[in-house]
Amino acid sequence: MSLVYGDGAAEPALPKRPVGLAMRRGALGRCPKCGEGRLFDGFVTVAAQCPACGEAMHHHRADDFPPYVTIFIVGHVVVPAMYFVEKLWHPDLWIHAALWLPLTLILSVALLRPIKGAIIGLQWALYMHGFHPGGAEDDAPSGQTGGPAT
Repeated sequence: MSLVYGDGAAEPALPKRPVGLAMRRGALGRCPKCGEGRLFDGFVTVAAQCPACGEAMHHHRADDFPPYVTIFIVGHVVVPAMYFVEKLWHPDLWIHAALWLPLTLILSVALLRPIKGAIIGLQWALYMHGFHPGGAEDDAPSGQTGGPAT
């Protein structure tokens, strides 16, 4: 399938990228293209480009989607577990607080980075945002601008 622009010119079809593999690589903190380079420079700070293959990553647009997915997953794990514990044993409220608050925090922190990596891998595989080779770059990497300093 090729895209047709307003002036009637058609863009050639891009090769398919493996979505599952790209998401798996991203979830493991690796470049979705080569699987070798680090995807993250910090806990959830994405590297400007892959140190192994040079693929630009600075223009990803994961934004608020990784925290949303994290909250969704953690909520679907913790709330049913809390319900079943309450129905089976009827513990005091302090026991609920001692169990579920740390579990919620630990699961949220543990899942945020892999989820963000998987979403960036999905964006890369589907040519979204700046990952489209024929498209214009969305933004320059932080600290790099195209014009003179004012």
